Amino acid sequence: MGKKQALGRGFEGLIPTSLDVDSVAAPGEHIRQVDVSTIRANPDQPRKEFDENSIKELAQSIREHGIIQPIVLTPQTDKKTYRIVAGERRYRAAQSIGLQKLPAIVRDHKELEELEISLVENVQRVDLSPLEQAVSIVRLRDQFSMSVVDIAKKLGKAETTVSNIIRLLQLPKEAVTALQENRISEGHARAILALRGNESLQSELLNNIITQKLSVRAAEEYVKAKKAEQADATHKQVSSRLAKKVSAIKKHTGIKPEIKTRKRGGVVSLRYMNDKQLDMLLEQLTKS
Repeated sequence: MGKKQALGRGFEGLIPTSLDVDSVAAPGEHIRQVDVSTIRANPDQPRKEFDENSIKELAQSIREHGIIQPIVLTPQTDKKTYRIVAGERRYRAAQSIGLQKLPAIVRDHKELEELEISLVENVQRVDLSPLEQAVSIVRLRDQFSMSVVDIAKKLGKAETTVSNIIRLLQLPKEAVTALQENRISEGHARAILALRGNESLQSELLNNIITQKLSVRAAEEYVKAKKAEQADATHKQVSSRLAKKVSAIKKHTGIKPEIKTRKRGGVVSLRYMNDKQLDMLLEQLTKS
């Protein structure tokens, strides 16, 4: 019965307002201090490489604030050591600054299996919203070190479908609210995500979808038009800089570059008559 109640929680119960989807401790669950020397990395961790700079930044944060989110461990067969289920970045960062103990939640294999099954069941529920699905999928990924490929197999979904669901958590806050309140559809949300990196355009599209009741197709056409405008503006900027460079090269070397543009990129040809002209050309090309 307890499990069914947990599965029936609303969106706010699944994802905190801080979007800390890595949260794994149940209310009142015991967090213990575990010796770092007894902790082992997960050999099946899908992430094989860790960015050193991000590890250093995390280590600095831990040095200043401590480890706010405990890692998740499971006992190994020798009962003396633990395997990391979630939190390898925190473990590596803590190791780098010489911490002797880490706050951890220890779950046995049976508990992990039950939690994994409940999360898989949760994603497959027909009444679950796209955002709630995204949260459960991210918990599967982060708490069990599962790859998108493995998650897709467990859920019986295409990898692209799972990836697109996860991307919903990258929506701006106001778009998340609109999707929760069914004022926009998942298709609209994907169109908004296509403008990621340009918050003003995302906000403009969201407003247009709601006020003008744009269809998903219309929203996609908006995105296509805006991207075309951006590409055209970028092309003009490049063309302007290129024209100045060509003029400078011709002025200082007497050589006029031949430029052939293509759909993507192009070819620049430079013909020189002697070594002196080549030296002048190389000198001019190395100037900013």
